[in-house]
Amino acid sequence: MSDLVPADTTEDVRTRGAGVSRQVAVLPVGSFEQHGPHLPLATDTLVACAVAREIAGAYPVRLLPPVTISCSHEHAAWPGTVSISSVTLHAVVRDIAASLRRSGVDTLVVVNGHGGNYVLGNVVQESSARGERMALFPAAEDWEAARERAGVVTSLLTDMHAGEIETSILLHAHPEMLRPGYETSDFVADDRRHLLTLGMSGYTDSGVIGRPSLGSAEKGKELLASLADSFGAYFSMLTSDA
Repeated sequence: MSDLVPADTTEDVRTRGAGVSRQVAVLPVGSFEQHGPHLPLATDTLVACAVAREIAGAYPVRLLPPVTISCSHEHAAWPGTVSISSVTLHAVVRDIAASLRRSGVDTLVVVNGHGGNYVLGNVVQESSARGERMALFPAAEDWEAARERAGVVTSLLTDMHAGEIETSILLHAHPEMLRPGYETSDFVADDRRHLLTLGMSGYTDSGVIGRPSLGSAEKGKELLASLADSFGAYFSMLTSDA
């Protein structure tokens, strides 16, 4: 469970916070949505937690438990998918940030594991405009750098859902969660211009858009290592006095 829920006590938090000039908290945000026949509904949460855990292993940050249900409305056609509204997700992240500030943690990094959480960009923009320190990670550029470093063959456009990247990260971080069939589940649908109107079911019958057959644990390990390296620029920016 420590992979998903931090095992800190309040004394652990107090001791760790005493040794840094600015406290940074990391909040994984996942989802609970279909990921085809081979990946669990909690895939995005597992990915966000894996990224956040990698960050916490490399930088002096406070790791928070994940938000596990978010904005998965485009997956509503599949059983098991659960969503909250964008307004609710916006409020949840703002409330968490406000609670952290009251306890002396003035900086929040949101690690997003689900591409449909568009509202998180608005949360960060609005918070930054108010003078609050907040960032959204990873950016598309961070994923692209990780893709290249890990030798991921599929482009970010093609690797949209339950594909090479997500399968690789779970093969590395949670291989016990995969079901048989990822080797034969490849499906490509690069033109998705009506996704917001039609949802995922307008483009895929299986729920997969990408090439999970190309996934490997080695790629998953390198993807996470690259993202941890990319986070260094965010950490420097957020902890500077400028």
